[in-house]
Amino acid sequence: MKTTAKIIAAASVLSLTACNNVEVEIDSEMQETIDRIAIEDMVTEYYVHLGGGDASAFDEYFTEDAIFDVNGIVATGREEIEAIYAGIGEDETSASNQGGPFHMILSNPVIEVNGDTATAQFIWTGIGNPEIGEPPVLIEQGREYDKLVKVDGSWKFAHRVVIAESGLPMNQYPTWEPRLDFSFDDME
Repeated sequence: MKTTAKIIAAASVLSLTACNNVEVEIDSEMQETIDRIAIEDMVTEYYVHLGGGDASAFDEYFTEDAIFDVNGIVATGREEIEAIYAGIGEDETSASNQGGPFHMILSNPVIEVNGDTATAQFIWTGIGNPEIGEPPVLIEQGREYDKLVKVDGSWKFAHRVVIAESGLPMNQYPTWEPRLDFSFDDME
C-alpha cells in the first residue's frame, strides 16, 4: 500500500475510533502507520518548544533514563537533559538567541517502527527572522537520530543524538567532531 493511502487509512481509523460507538480492528501494518504519524507529530511538537525559554518543557518528551547527546555533550536522565536546555537558553551564540523569531524546519524523516520501539532520523534547519523587512536567514542545520519507546501509549525519546553541521554554538566547539555516517548500530 502506498504511503499516502496508508496515511489516509490511518486517519480514517483514528477518526472512527474517536467516536465511542465504533470499534475498529487495527492490524499491525495500520498500527505501524499510526505510530509513525504519532512519532513525527511528537518530534515536530518538541521542536516547537525550542527558543521558548522553558527548559523543563522538554521533560515530557524523554524517558526517565534517556540519553541525550548534542554535539558530543552527553546527558543522562531528565535532570541532566533539562540542564543542557537551560545552558542553551543562556548561550548568547545559540541560534535561538540571535534576535527575532526563530523556527526549526524538519525534513527527510526516516521512521521505522518495531512494536513499542522505533528509530527516527531527521534533518533540521534553524531559520531566524531578525527583521520584518529582511529575508529569513539560515542559521543552523544538522541531523538527529532517535531511539524511541512507547510508554503508556505515548512515544518518548530513549536516546537522541543531535549533530550540527553548521551554526554550532561556541560552547559546543570543544566536544564537536564530524559524525557523517552516524548509526546506533555502531554504538552496540
